[in-house]
Amino acid sequence: MKVLLDTNILLDIVEKREPHFSDSYQIFMKSAKREIEAIIGASSITDIYYVTHKNCKDAKQALGFISDMLKIVSPVDTKATDIFEAIRLDFPDFEDAVIVATAVREKADSIISRNTDDFMNSPVPAISPKDFLKKYNPQEEA
Repeated sequence: MKVLLDTNILLDIVEKREPHFSDSYQIFMKSAKREIEAIIGASSITDIYYVTHKNCKDAKQALGFISDMLKIVSPVDTKATDIFEAIRLDFPDFEDAVIVATAVREKADSIISRNTDDFMNSPVPAISPKDFLKKYNPQEEA
């Protein structure tokens, strides 16, 4: 299963944002264990670097985190066609439209985001980390 992670999922991990950290981290670990294929838009990486660098105030440490993250989550380019498709989609938030266009091009099965309402009209379904874990961890529900 291929999933595109919204930036907020990785920022939950970087900033240890509660109450979201645990679910987002479990998604990340599913990718580390190769239970899912997790991708992220390349433009999200600069946002993650910015927040990480701001928090730790150490460029090398921030780049180290990015490097480690990219061993688990695969970056995918944003192409010109994604930008034109995002404009055509006419979403209220252009950044979300670019994520949708990228997810479609990459043939992602889902977009994992805490802001699923932002993706209501997406051809790729959006699911929260909590709902994803409930759906794909049936052994934990027993």
